[in-house]
Amino acid sequence: MKWSKEKANSWYKEQPWLVGCNFLPSSAINQLEMFQEDTFDEKTIERELDWAKDLGFNSLRVYLHDLLWSEKDKFKKTFDRFLDICEKRNIRPIIVLFDDCHRPYPKLGKQPLPVKGVHNSGWKQSPGMELVNQVDEKRIDANELSRLKEFVQGVLKDYSSDERILMWDIYNEPGQFGIGDKALKLLQYTWEWAFEVRPSQPLTSCLDGAIGDEILKLNGENSDVITFHTYEAEKLEPTIERLKEFGRPLLCTEYMAREFGTTFEFSLPIFKKENVGCYNWGFVAGKSQTHFGWSTILELQDKKKKGEFVNEGDVLPEPKEWFHDIYRIDGSPYDEDEIKAIKKYLKIN
Repeated sequence: MKWSKEKANSWYKEQPWLVGCNFLPSSAINQLEMFQEDTFDEKTIERELDWAKDLGFNSLRVYLHDLLWSEKDKFKKTFDRFLDICEKRNIRPIIVLFDDCHRPYPKLGKQPLPVKGVHNSGWKQSPGMELVNQVDEKRIDANELSRLKEFVQGVLKDYSSDERILMWDIYNEPGQFGIGDKALKLLQYTWEWAFEVRPSQPLTSCLDGAIGDEILKLNGENSDVITFHTYEAEKLEPTIERLKEFGRPLLCTEYMAREFGTTFEFSLPIFKKENVGCYNWGFVAGKSQTHFGWSTILELQDKKKKGEFVNEGDVLPEPKEWFHDIYRIDGSPYDEDEIKAIKKYLKIN
């Protein structure tokens, strides 16, 4: 059952002002590489979360992948290690289950090399466009649908009372990347599966950021707390005002695109004034290369054909102006003044 407004707001009052980032370690190109046993990079995660704590962040938003559950025992070992790393730094993550963004054909095992200078060239959808379409068209194999249900319910059951986890984001941006309304059926299933478990932590799926009227309606009707994505400066305050009508806690789980004006200096005072939790996209510029802008995605296929990949040990390219992200792999900031501004707003000396 969905939380009452009273319960949701009571929960939110118990939290600090929630500030953090969407986190992927610089050594991982996607959520599979982050959590697979042979590529789980504990040292890099510890180092980068030390930087997050030093900056004043108290939360993260982190993506899982349904394929990881097929090696459940291995995954739970790495996931628990990750949660322990967070807990030692007083950082509580939002955990994302499904996602419609970027590359559509995920596979376990060795992940692709980054395509040089292309934003999120190796990020993988979960479960992927093909399965989303099959669910919509009622032609998905029963075993596959059962597998997806077992992933959602297995994770939620096993961590339903885990105080290391802040909340669950059950489906990121349903309908994005051309999937559209075809995501509705899987989203409906996902809400049903999640409510059958009903973890102790709040459940959400984003409004602004999702695609399609029915999808937006479903997420608005079911979310314990309201989450949204805003990258354009002129939309930030109007979006917050509109979503206040729900009478529930608000969290902006994606923002900060310097090109579009949602810098930390612009956004943090607004979030603070409105008591809105906020999670910028990206932290350390690494294999995901989200310091390059969305427009570079159009170059993906051409650069792949030319063999323009970032190999192990290569110096990572940088655009003149970063799109997302805050630090380089060596810990140096993109903009020292930006770091000072963040610490000022978060009252970190």
